[in-house]
Amino acid sequence: MKKILIFLISLFLIYLIGINTVPSYIEAQRNPVKIPGPYVVSAEAQELYDRLDFIADLHCDALLWGRDLTKRGDRGHVDFPRMREGNVAFEMFTIVSKSPAGQNMQENSADAFDNITPLTIAKGESPSNWFSLINRTLSQAQALDGFISKEGENAILIKTKADFEKLLQMRESNPRVIGGMLGIEGGHALEGNLENIDAVYEAGIRMIGPTHFFDNELGGSAHGESGEGLSDFGKAAVKRMNELGIFIDLAHSSPAIVEDVLNQSNEPVIVSHTGVRGVLDSQRNLSDEQIQRIAKNGGIIGIAFFDMAVGTPEIPNIIASIKHVRDLVGIEYVALGSDYDGSVAVPFDITGLPLIVEGLLQAGFSESEIRAVMGENVKQFFLKNLR
Repeated sequence: MKKILIFLISLFLIYLIGINTVPSYIEAQRNPVKIPGPYVVSAEAQELYDRLDFIADLHCDALLWGRDLTKRGDRGHVDFPRMREGNVAFEMFTIVSKSPAGQNMQENSADAFDNITPLTIAKGESPSNWFSLINRTLSQAQALDGFISKEGENAILIKTKADFEKLLQMRESNPRVIGGMLGIEGGHALEGNLENIDAVYEAGIRMIGPTHFFDNELGGSAHGESGEGLSDFGKAAVKRMNELGIFIDLAHSSPAIVEDVLNQSNEPVIVSHTGVRGVLDSQRNLSDEQIQRIAKNGGIIGIAFFDMAVGTPEIPNIIASIKHVRDLVGIEYVALGSDYDGSVAVPFDITGLPLIVEGLLQAGFSESEIRAVMGENVKQFFLKNLR
């Protein structure tokens, strides 16, 4: 009996050590920063950046890793203190619930081993989350709600237009106030159940991408096997999202799904993190025709920061991607969509956004255009379309 007790205690201690070390090690490996801060730009760029009253980013997966976002981290890309350090007013916190082993841009199977299952266990999450995608999703939503609650009057979970307007009003007197909105990366999180759309809406989710890196019940991924458009379930899901006021995120969707959503949806769409084929010809990225249709829909396109979306060197190619959208359809349709903390290497963390302003200035963008890209377009999009 004594040996069994010692064995169980040893297992428990190993588990505790794993909770404290494994997730942080994995995150540090999966989310490197190529250029460590602090970041220095020209006086002109810094002065312009300091004049910006609303800076926004449309995609960040920081909730996946289990960090306390109220504390400044020494790994990863985003947390609340670094948002404030970078004067960032708004972040879209997206929820990843499944990721296939061997994940790649070309082709992934929905049956591949799920990388998120061992991470979920290693983080010490409830056993109810270990094998349930919807439970993992709701748990991450609850985590952001908890982080924001700890911030008191210094942070707002954005669910409605009134919440967004409150954020803008509060920042007039207190620029430390930040806002976060919840999104889901991949409709597999719904587990094929339309009722789960209502459940995630009640949890605060206001954006859902039909697919991520593999095909699911809603249809085909840009990186899946089928290339299919919306299934019957996918069409019903789009209809329900429109009814509730959940934005549809077309990042990672197959071209057929992009076409189907734009044909069916009566609400503007978001592409939260992408590149453009005019800069990097990849199945990951938007064609000119897709960009034009998204603009006609009244949507908004977030340009990602990592090499597989924009190519290398990243910063000039981020600027080139922004310029491509501007020149094709107008400055009002383009925004920042970093994919921070999304298992990608990025050139800088969220405190390095002045480097984007520097690049835009060097490319001849006006101050009004820079304001639009850095956050004004996101502000106007949500003021117009949030309910």
